[in-house]
Amino acid sequence: MYKTKARDAIIKYLETNTEKRLTAREVFDGIKDSIEGVNRTTVYRNLDKLCDQGELVRFKDSNQDAWYYQFSAKDMHCDKHIHARCSRCGRVFHLDDDFVVEFIDKLQTEYKLDLNTAKTMLVVQCKKCNRIAISIDK
Repeated sequence: MYKTKARDAIIKYLETNTEKRLTAREVFDGIKDSIEGVNRTTVYRNLDKLCDQGELVRFKDSNQDAWYYQFSAKDMHCDKHIHARCSRCGRVFHLDDDFVVEFIDKLQTEYKLDLNTAKTMLVVQCKKCNRIAISIDK
């Protein structure tokens, strides 16, 4: 993929917002003032290519009609593990510890199921949001 100002700006913007899930519109709004003449089509095209290359994680919230994007460090191999997304704050977690690897292996060996890890997203509530919910309930 060619290095362009738009591509570099998109990566930089997503790298500085790794704890957030962002729509293409939010990415466009975040970079439009830094690159002269950038348009939404360019942003959408670059986001798709970056997802294909594994540099971004893309997922769709079942309650929204928008795709969300989040930066994935090159060494994360996002197509090789499961992700979890907090239903409250939207943060995406990379689940690649031994337990998850064993779970995926068990799905394949015992249940004969091939899990598409690149497209698997568990919906969870993270520890931080869970603490907030508990404090609100008291």
